Amino acid sequence: MASVNCKVAASLFKRTLILGPGQKPGGQRSLLTVGRLHERGLREGRTVHRLTPHPAAVCCKLHCVSVSPRQEAMSDSLRTCYTYLNQTSRSFAAVIQALDGELRHAVCIFYLVLRALDTVEDDMTISLETKVPMLHNFHTYLYQADWRFTESKEKDRQVLEDFPTISLEFRSLAVVYQEVIADICHKMGLGMAEFLEKQVESLLEWDKYCHYVAGLVGIGLSRLFSASELEDAIVGEDRRLSNSMGLFLQKTNIIRDYLEDQLEGREFWPREVWSKYGKKLSELAKSENIVPAVQCLNELVTNALQHVPDVLLYLSRLRNQSVFNFCAVPQVMAIATLAACYNNQQVFKGVVKIRKGQAVTLMMDATNIQAVRAIMYQYVNEIYQKIPLTDPSSGRTQNIVSTVQKLSLSSGPLVSRHSFSPIYLSCAMLLAALSWQYLSTVQASEEVHTGQ
Repeated sequence: MASVNCKVAASLFKRTLILGPGQKPGGQRSLLTVGRLHERGLREGRTVHRLTPHPAAVCCKLHCVSVSPRQEAMSDSLRTCYTYLNQTSRSFAAVIQALDGELRHAVCIFYLVLRALDTVEDDMTISLETKVPMLHNFHTYLYQADWRFTESKEKDRQVLEDFPTISLEFRSLAVVYQEVIADICHKMGLGMAEFLEKQVESLLEWDKYCHYVAGLVGIGLSRLFSASELEDAIVGEDRRLSNSMGLFLQKTNIIRDYLEDQLEGREFWPREVWSKYGKKLSELAKSENIVPAVQCLNELVTNALQHVPDVLLYLSRLRNQSVFNFCAVPQVMAIATLAACYNNQQVFKGVVKIRKGQAVTLMMDATNIQAVRAIMYQYVNEIYQKIPLTDPSSGRTQNIVSTVQKLSLSSGPLVSRHSFSPIYLSCAMLLAALSWQYLSTVQASEEVHTGQ
């Protein structure tokens, strides 16, 4: 992928769609991904899906009152796919399984197909002569019942070794879902091949790279949402907004992970920006360069904030509660992460992350557009309070912050975020939050025992 060459290519799904609390260098970064619309009515006999908690699967803030474990008849191959989903994603698995109806299976297969594609791209033991044609043609393997790849050395190689199981379930999906997944897989494979040995030079190339690895995921998910009829057609048709949803998450991860990427030999910050502040991107980590380094950081944060108006418009169109949660949670975590990174020297010294309690609160609060607007307002205001008057990007930062603040207030005065918090929360969403805490505890325990 972008940055130096094939030897230091980075995983798509280590950077996309869901932002959880920061993880140690080398650890898996979760998907969203892709990273996550008006009254639907009863036209054409469709069911109304309102932005209210699901009555059959809700959890009181203090205790669970009813649990729907999604028990349903599933084929052995589909069960295997969900096993792979849980094995290859720590946080995305939970939010996928909180989606309603057949959309849940479509997104599960979408994730696994792109995970398999990404595993090919990430495997440094595969020569370019073999890898490039595989990336170009990967979408065709979905229709080849026996295609599999058994020579990968990657951790997630099971999705390639048992690809026939995944492709079988892909072909079992409704044709409308198959068309979306195959199309996105094709476009992403072409983009991956393009950036195997290509630097990210300009801001336009930065947007292009982020489009390939995250924007396409957002576009694909939006098309699946509309295909399921849980959302209106405009959600899947407006590619610009869907692309912005992915770019906002991708840029946030790239900005936050500067030091981790440097330690692992990867570069994703665009030369057009960092070259104004130093001769080499790696030199920004030196203590004597901390002032220009932070100025470079602030310019990139300002660039990422340009996507927030699109994010708010996209989320305002969503009508299904499970889809809204799926999309909104990673976006509010992204704005909280950007607020923590802005004007913060720690980006060049260690890990910048939002607190786990803060992450859980965001998950519980971000259940409707009014609450999301309040959250966005809060965090852009935090950024505004930290803008240095001498920062070269200060004027642009103030302008985009002002724009977001006005959009957040466009539907009337803000009410306290907590007044929007529902009494009930989907058990799946709560379990996703608690899983982060559990996994972090296990990770910390392992580090103690291994002396890390």
